Amino acid sequence: MAERVGSERLSREDGYLYFLGKDGFVWRTPMKTNRGGRKSKVGSEKVRRETGYLYFIDKGGYVARAKMNRRGRR
Repeated sequence: MAERVGSERLSREDGYLYFLGKDGFVWRTPMKTNRGGRKSKVGSEKVRRETGYLYFIDKGGYVARAKMNRRGRR
């Protein structure tokens, strides 16, 4: 089950892929169908990453994380 990490709500636009960058901020990049878009930083909240978790943007627009199932590997 996923848990919310961030408290800032992000609004999404069609044609963009949203992800948590290495710097801890949320970024958006245009999909292949969106030719006119540019990569840009979306949120102002910095999220601190921990190993063993998968970070993503949930349906509500918040940054969330879920424990990765590694099947016995590290």
